[in-house]
Amino acid sequence: MIRFRDVSVEKGGQPILTGIDLSLCERRIGVIGRNGSGKSTLARLFNGLETPTRGSVTVDGQEGGKALRRQVGFVFQNPDNQIVYTIVHEDLEFGLKNLGLGKEEMRARIDTVLGRFQLEHLRDRLTHQLSGGEKQMIALAGVLVMRPRLIVLDEPTTLLDLWNKRRFMAALRDLEQHVVLISHDLDLLNGFDRVLHVQNGRIAADGPPDAVIAGYVAGSQC
Repeated sequence: MIRFRDVSVEKGGQPILTGIDLSLCERRIGVIGRNGSGKSTLARLFNGLETPTRGSVTVDGQEGGKALRRQVGFVFQNPDNQIVYTIVHEDLEFGLKNLGLGKEEMRARIDTVLGRFQLEHLRDRLTHQLSGGEKQMIALAGVLVMRPRLIVLDEPTTLLDLWNKRRFMAALRDLEQHVVLISHDLDLLNGFDRVLHVQNGRIAADGPPDAVIAGYVAGSQC
């Protein structure tokens, strides 16, 4: 259960989000809204990349700190903002070392995730030599090796071509974790359980994808 209790965020005295009050337990949740609506700030609240000016965000009753970040993984729009080491397996080991895991456990986790997405051939590759699609898959793998309960993705397919977008979304559909996906691409939300429409820092609509998306599209055409 993710709980937003009267959450507001201000930057430089300007409101970014105002009065967000949500209880989220669905397996697949989408977040839509125009540029500057506040949806990316909302996404970053889930695992503490942003902190509320007022109110609180909890995941299963935990608020902030390392405990929360271990439960909530975050995939950025640009994988270059997430991949920090020059060799793929070293990058995947980074978070695991912070958990204090031994070499055998780290290797087992990495092997499992790479094998799941047929990425074993990338283990020893230089990260700067990866294609855009490969980088985004490795960014996702870096989150999955940490075994979070929830994964938040902020426009993760924006830089991908059609083939890699489909590949990435197929990987998401197979995940057992709960997923929150922020996206301008409304087609990616087909089959989701719930969609939030963020407008001017508030939740303008919240409900089944078909209804919320229809209202959003109609409003965009006005």
